[in-house]
Amino acid sequence: MSESDAEQTDKQKYEFRKVIEELKDYRGSGTQLVTIYVPEERMISDVVAHVTQEHSEASNIKSKDTRTNVQDALKSIKDRLKYYGNNPPENGMVLFSGAIDAGGGQTDMITRVLESPPQPVESFRYHCDSEFLTEPLEEMLADKGLFGLVVLDRREANVGWLRGKRVDPVKSASSLVPGKQRKGGQSAQRFARLRLEAIDNFYQEVAGMANELFVPERHDMDGILVGGPSPTKDEFLDGDYLHHELQDMVLGKFDVAYTDESGLHDLVDAASEVLAEHEMLEDKQVMEEFFEELHDGNQATYGFEQTRENLVMGAVDRLLISEDLRQDVVTYECSQGHDERELVDRNATTPTHTCSRCGEEVEEGEREDAIDHLMEIANQRGTETMFVSTDFEKGEQLLNAFGGVAGLLRYSTGI
Repeated sequence: MSESDAEQTDKQKYEFRKVIEELKDYRGSGTQLVTIYVPEERMISDVVAHVTQEHSEASNIKSKDTRTNVQDALKSIKDRLKYYGNNPPENGMVLFSGAIDAGGGQTDMITRVLESPPQPVESFRYHCDSEFLTEPLEEMLADKGLFGLVVLDRREANVGWLRGKRVDPVKSASSLVPGKQRKGGQSAQRFARLRLEAIDNFYQEVAGMANELFVPERHDMDGILVGGPSPTKDEFLDGDYLHHELQDMVLGKFDVAYTDESGLHDLVDAASEVLAEHEMLEDKQVMEEFFEELHDGNQATYGFEQTRENLVMGAVDRLLISEDLRQDVVTYECSQGHDERELVDRNATTPTHTCSRCGEEVEEGEREDAIDHLMEIANQRGTETMFVSTDFEKGEQLLNAFGGVAGLLRYSTGI
């Protein structure tokens, strides 16, 4: 994945995360909030037919208010589906619609459509409840990484993928390796030699499956996990059967009792600590670099105002934003033409602002999401944006000690 593609994915995930947080706060007075997950391969005409059927069945709902709200939500979804021809977007789509509690006994009808989520929608799902169903989308946003999986013993092997949290078995093989018991009239030496040849052939077959699956994706992969009993997995790796580029990508070997498809899941469980560490690796590396520059160099910036100023100058090489930053930027402009910006909590009201340069009181002006604001400037200046998790100490410090915004500079600006 190119740098620009990665940034676009991060931006998309952030936009999805904002919508999900909004949806999670909504409640219906009854089971009247409709969620529909549509996989890419599902024809829109089939979805429309399903919605039409649900609309008809909703006429049996006893509560008049709930019946009306559910049918209105389904009609809104049906109207939205008209814009998509007969094919959903890549990776599918998710539709949300319903009458939400607006307080004071009032309701508001909302409809949201999220297209092309980060991971494919796996199956069609219709859900009607007092809350929107967001958990499958949240899991997609949490999914990180593409790892190759290999489990083997001397009887069988399975090869597949770990895509985020989803295990996809792809290929399997059974061996012709004879047991250790000597058979027939063969001499012990001949039997041992034939057995070793069969083991070698099987390891080559397993490596062939892995190479065919992993080599084309090696530039997008984050690593390879190998599991099985000892000494099988050790012999396989020590024998250099894998393609040399894949050999360098092996993150570890793990004891796994089963080598069928269930063994792939066992392998992921056994490697959980390694996977968690690897998921944070890029974030940890960039934060280490930031702290080194902060303490011993002069090419680090932090805080909204300072980082934004450097960003506008084009001096920021990498913009670091906390994944948990949830603030807006408010712009104030006085009659003298001075403009100033302030970071405020999302949905918070702001008092009258006094211009720091002329002392004039000014009202709140334009207000927008702080991350959107910074990323727009970064895109214009050719600056890479990196979202940093708070699941480790220095990532947490970025949010709590540095306001959730920092940067590594191309050159020192003295700001």
